[in-house]
Amino acid sequence: MLRKQMKQYVEKLLAEGKVPLEVYKVEKEYIERHQLLSEEMNTSISLLEKEPFNRFQDNVYIERSDKETEELSAVESSSFLDQRIDYFKKNIDQFMYLESPWFDIIGVDAISFEADSVFGNYDVMLGLKLPKKSKELIKASLIRGFQHETATFDLMFSENDGLWDLNFSLNELTDFHEEWTIREAYNAIYDLLFKLVEDVEVDISK
Repeated sequence: MLRKQMKQYVEKLLAEGKVPLEVYKVEKEYIERHQLLSEEMNTSISLLEKEPFNRFQDNVYIERSDKETEELSAVESSSFLDQRIDYFKKNIDQFMYLESPWFDIIGVDAISFEADSVFGNYDVMLGLKLPKKSKELIKASLIRGFQHETATFDLMFSENDGLWDLNFSLNELTDFHEEWTIREAYNAIYDLLFKLVEDVEVDISK
């Protein structure tokens, strides 16, 4: 799935005449690692790395809601992402929901984010479109992306919608910083999930 999505992404950029190709770091490394450009293209088309700040700047949909009732508090603009993540510790009764076209590439509809009321960790919640047989591969990839092999997370397959319901703590990420903005947190989450989907795809294809 990821390879197909990435090939379509590259083809779209080429069709739009966007040469050299400006792509974000994780996509750039994937294109190079999996040789998505032909040998002829490699000699004539260069890849430039874009600033990660811009990934969730446009075409995003953000809701901020009450945890207990799930009642919508506000629909936010992308500038909301420039607040520090401790916004959710200061507003412990709230959570946010974000949709982005970038999530189509990794098989995710949306990602929710909040601060845990008990431990104060930052919780990430999403549904992941990967085969049911992927459980051990998903777990192994997550652990590689976390600070500790003993990190805990919730992973359950939903037969109703064919998705893996995944909840984990942002604090477990290897490069986690309490000073992150929400935008930086979502960039880190995206990178983790991109690599996870790649790991699963590569292992399944063996």
